[in-house]
Amino acid sequence: MQPAEPGTLSVFRRAGREHRETGNSMKQFKGRVAVVTGAASGIGRATALELASAGCHLALADLNEAGLDSARKQAEALGVRVTTHQVDVSDLGAMEQFVAEVVAAHGGVNILINNAGVAATSAFEEQKLSDYEWLVGINFWGVVYGCKLFLPYLKQADEAHIVNISSMFGLTGIPTQSAYCATKFAVRGFTESLWVELSPHGIGVTSVHPGMIATNIVRAGRMSKNEEYQRAKVVERFESQGMPPSRAAKYITRAIRQGRQRQLIGLEAHVTDWLRRAAPALSMHLVKAIYRFGYRQRQADSGAERAAPSPEISKEALN
Repeated sequence: MQPAEPGTLSVFRRAGREHRETGNSMKQFKGRVAVVTGAASGIGRATALELASAGCHLALADLNEAGLDSARKQAEALGVRVTTHQVDVSDLGAMEQFVAEVVAAHGGVNILINNAGVAATSAFEEQKLSDYEWLVGINFWGVVYGCKLFLPYLKQADEAHIVNISSMFGLTGIPTQSAYCATKFAVRGFTESLWVELSPHGIGVTSVHPGMIATNIVRAGRMSKNEEYQRAKVVERFESQGMPPSRAAKYITRAIRQGRQRQLIGLEAHVTDWLRRAAPALSMHLVKAIYRFGYRQRQADSGAERAAPSPEISKEALN
């Protein structure tokens, strides 16, 4: 194999510098307008406050009215204009109304953070199809609606950026998370496409892949009966070991400033990404080995015998 020509690597480095310096990075936050979904708590709230501290005016969306009101008061204390909107991001009509309200109140949009998301933990065989519909509606269609409906206004801005929150589980498949992984892989692919398509318009697009962050996503998520026993343990682990959302927010705002196409957050996200790149087959075998060990432990603890597979899909699984 022929060695790369001396100038080859420098071309790639120069292209990277040009991407950061020619319109896809944001040089100014003060006085800009940022839209944040899922803003009542967790990463969304922390990112909204981080942007407010840099001088961004905010349009905050969530279904949690009390959380929105609390976030609004915190942001207004930082001296910026804030509007709050109770919105179901999976509802196209509600999203169209939301966009109209934001434009009427703020006059335009510079930053869109599609953060709203939910989780459901279950083995695929036991998971209800309604759980899939719930996750796809919020985690994927919410992102698509946000991008589609706000895009005309982002194109009118002198500087604009879209952030779509995927996940570490958008990098690799995880057992009992098939629905969540499906939506987060979809967000990743969708965002990568937009990054290319919108680059001629000077609109930055970033796919964010957080690892374990101390948010309410596990506490508020759905779990099958066979997985519910571990909720308290997982919640405690997220709260005690997860990265504070405020720290994750700093990575996100830095990614906007630098025009990054992708932002990994947390050691586990970086390790997962490295393993999937360096040894994709090995990484999946490791996941399988860990899962099968845990499965055997659960079976031993419960004293249950492994049931023979049923040729029929249960009625419950179709609800």
